Amino acid sequence: MHTPICDLLGIEFPIIAFSHCRDVVAAVSRAGGMGVLGAVAFSPAQLEVELSWLDEHVGGRPYGVDVLLPQRFAGAEEGGGSLESLTALIPDGHREFVDDLLDRYGVPALPAGTPVFSGKLEVSQRGVTALMDVAFAHRPRLVASALGPAPDFLVDAAHEQGAVVAGLVGSRRHAERQRAAGVDLVVAQGYEAGGHTGEIGTMVLVPEVVDAVAPTPVLAAGGIGNGRQIAAALALGAQGVWCGSVWLTTHEAETHPVVREKMLRASSSDTVRTRATTGKPARQLRTAWTDEWDDPTHPDPLPMPLHTMLTAEAQTRVQRAAATPGSGAERLITYFVGQVVGSMNSVRPAAQVVQDMVGEYLEAAGRLGASLEG
Repeated sequence: MHTPICDLLGIEFPIIAFSHCRDVVAAVSRAGGMGVLGAVAFSPAQLEVELSWLDEHVGGRPYGVDVLLPQRFAGAEEGGGSLESLTALIPDGHREFVDDLLDRYGVPALPAGTPVFSGKLEVSQRGVTALMDVAFAHRPRLVASALGPAPDFLVDAAHEQGAVVAGLVGSRRHAERQRAAGVDLVVAQGYEAGGHTGEIGTMVLVPEVVDAVAPTPVLAAGGIGNGRQIAAALALGAQGVWCGSVWLTTHEAETHPVVREKMLRASSSDTVRTRATTGKPARQLRTAWTDEWDDPTHPDPLPMPLHTMLTAEAQTRVQRAAATPGSGAERLITYFVGQVVGSMNSVRPAAQVVQDMVGEYLEAAGRLGASLEG
C-alpha cells in the first residue's frame, strides 16, 4: 500500500487523518499514516501548547496543520475585524432567537465564571499568519488550506520551511485554482464528507480533479472510512485518502460522549449539510439544532465568523447540559460528521482503525487482482 504520496510526506501508508484532537493526530502518525491538526479554533498561544505536546508524542513521525482561509467572510474588508467590530455586526433579532431557542429547550444558564470561547475563528490573513508563525516553529510536514485557494504568503512560507502544501477543494474549478496557487497536492473532498464540503459526490469529483491537476497528486476525501474505499480512491486516480469522520468514535477522540453515542447509533441518512453551526455549509449530525436553524420561518444563519460568535455561549451551554438523558440539550447537541457515520458503529483505537484500513485494502486489492487474472 505504497504510493508516491508516502515518499512525499515520509509516511508508511497514504492515510491522512484530519482531527481537532491532538491525541488522534499523534496516534495516526505513530501508526504509519499522518495526523493533521485542525487549528482554526485555537489561539496562537493554545496552538503552541498543542504542537509542543505533539512534538513530544508523535515519536518523531511527521504531522500536519490545517487552517481555514475563506475568500469571503464577515470583516474581510477590515483584514478580519476586531472582536468588538464583529460583535457589533450581529443583529439583535438573531440574539433574541438564540435566547428563545435555549429557553424553549430548557437549556440552563452557565454557572458564574464559566469560560466561554468567543467564537471568533482565525480565518483572516492576519489571524492565519499568527497561527502559522507558531506552527512553522514546530516544522510540520504538511500545511493544509481549506475554503479557498492557498494564498501566496502561506505557500511561500511553507515552502521555505520545506513543508508540503495541500489545498482542499470541492470542484474541478477550485482544484485548478489551488494548482495555480502553487500547492503540492490537492484534496478532492466529496459531498459525503463531514464538515465544510461542496455539492459534488466523491465518485464523480476525484477523477475530475485528478485529470484537471495532473501531475499534481490528489488525495480523495468524503465518505472514506475503510480499506475498500481506499482501494476505490486509488482506482479513481488518487494517491491516498484524507479522512476525518472515522476518527470521531475512536478511543482517543475528544468527542462529547452524547455525540459519540449518537454517531454510533446513526445511519448514513442522519446527517445534513447546513449553515447552522459555522455560517458556511457543513455536514453534521441532524438534530433539533440543525432543524431549528434550517426552518425557513426562523432567522438565516449569519456569515462566518459571525455565526460562531453568535452561538458560542449557546453551544457551551448545550454541551454542558446534554448529559441529562431526554433533556432539550441532548436533542440539540450536534457535531460535524460525514455520511460514513452509518459505518461507525464501534469504538476502536485510532491505530486499530489504520490497521483495519490497511488489511481491508489488501483484501480488496487482492480481489481486483483476481478479477484481472480471470
